[in-house]
Amino acid sequence: IEPRAANAAYNPSDESYTLYVANQNPHVERLLMCAFVLGIPEHKMRVVAPDVGGGFGSKIFLYGEETALVWASKQVRRPIKWVAERSEAFLSDAHGRDHLTTAELALDGAGKFVGFRVNTTANLGAYLSTFASAVPTILYATLLAGQYATPKICCTVNSVFTNTAPVDAYRGAGRPEATYTVERIVETAAHELGIDPAELRRRNFIKTFPYATPVGLTYDTGDYEATMSRAIELADVAGFPARKAASEAKGMKRGLGYSAYIEACGIAPSAVAGALGARAGLFEAGEVRVHPTGKVTVFTGSHSHGQGHETTFAQVVADKLGIPLDDITIEHGDTGKVLFGMGTYGSRSLAVGGTAIVKALDKVIAKGKKIAAHLLEASDGDIEFTDGVFKVAGTDKSVPFASVSLTAYVPHNFPHDKLEPGLNENAFYDPSNFTYPAGTYICEVEVDPATGATRIERFTACDDFGNVVNPMIVEGQVHGGLAQGIGQAMLENCSYDNESGQLLTGSYMDYAMPRANDFCQFTVETVKGTPCTHNPLGVKGCGEAGAIGS
Repeated sequence: IEPRAANAAYNPSDESYTLYVANQNPHVERLLMCAFVLGIPEHKMRVVAPDVGGGFGSKIFLYGEETALVWASKQVRRPIKWVAERSEAFLSDAHGRDHLTTAELALDGAGKFVGFRVNTTANLGAYLSTFASAVPTILYATLLAGQYATPKICCTVNSVFTNTAPVDAYRGAGRPEATYTVERIVETAAHELGIDPAELRRRNFIKTFPYATPVGLTYDTGDYEATMSRAIELADVAGFPARKAASEAKGMKRGLGYSAYIEACGIAPSAVAGALGARAGLFEAGEVRVHPTGKVTVFTGSHSHGQGHETTFAQVVADKLGIPLDDITIEHGDTGKVLFGMGTYGSRSLAVGGTAIVKALDKVIAKGKKIAAHLLEASDGDIEFTDGVFKVAGTDKSVPFASVSLTAYVPHNFPHDKLEPGLNENAFYDPSNFTYPAGTYICEVEVDPATGATRIERFTACDDFGNVVNPMIVEGQVHGGLAQGIGQAMLENCSYDNESGQLLTGSYMDYAMPRANDFCQFTVETVKGTPCTHNPLGVKGCGEAGAIGS
């Protein structure tokens, strides 16, 4: 991930600012900067987040260096550039995952879960970052049901301030911590009770949907047995005893573990944010601008910094309009171009941002039908649109999308009491619920009992992401998430000196960043899933799953 960087300029002629910044949600950056720092109207500031080299949550926030840069640009009346050194990034970028948790799981004689109690102390760092209070509460405690039908769950979270860097959202943001807590105690219960870990999970899987959990969420759909069964097959769990015996013959230990994760993503209904006291909406905006040539520019409030929006969003548009991918341009990351937006985090881009685009596309098609009806001398209700062509139902009369686009901007004989020129529509989408991707991950390790050295020998990830638009991008997202999740579980740690409070892992000489040879060849598969029931694409989100499940 590239270090944080920014370039600020002040224009005295109209008293406006321009900030180029490595950020995941430029509109939120602008809102916070204008409302809480500069005290100026939002139209007086343009924030541009162009080709950002990775974010993973740490670039959601408004940082002090950016505010100082903007302020200073006015004082000196010159553009000012700042780039963090890697050592500064270790010291000042928001950290993640600092919980101290005690968990208790109660089971009946049949191995069914009857109650789950969790007590967590969450470090917030030296001061409160943007979403710091939400991560160990709404994003953590509400996921403690996991994939299981546990009737009673109690969670207590106490947050503390310490001398560390602020602790805030990092890929998964609360969901990895919840998955770790749930899956470790389920695995422990299975071993203590002598029940096969997969069987114990199966006994307790939620099987009927929608399902209201005791911790405030309602899962709309899922099939946890499907991902479990497929993961077991792909991981060749049946062959594990033979592999274990082979390891023991070499004086090594071999173990196999499960993780059945679920994630609340597609963040989020604004109503949930409001209920928690957050003064923010969590909608997304999209604009579809059809040009006279029939080519299309899409402006999205979602932000791409490695997720592949330029490809996936273009595929959605091409499928809806029946036009070539090369005719579509995706614009994002510039408050001067994009209507509004809440950015990218919480695996929300396609589920929320993509749906906003679909709503705008539906408006474009609806207006296109009216123009086509005028051209074809037919009723609006008789016009069908398929494969980029407007047709009169039951006839051979038709007109291509490009002709309708041109007519929209050359309205020589428009019925102006019914139609206005242009073919440009925008839409907002505020989801009614989270989306709930889920899956089963199986990891097999070999351990040297003399040294404790541990090597991952096999890793299987089987996910249900609902409908999938681009399988290659999904697989890439899962691979990246697995690398981060495994790195956190086995290698990475921000360590501070107990006496001085100084950061000890302030460079790559000291911080254990995983390398390619720390991993095995991953086996990754997305099952034909259960589509999300409340967005038109049926998608659930995939960006954080690997980091959560691993």
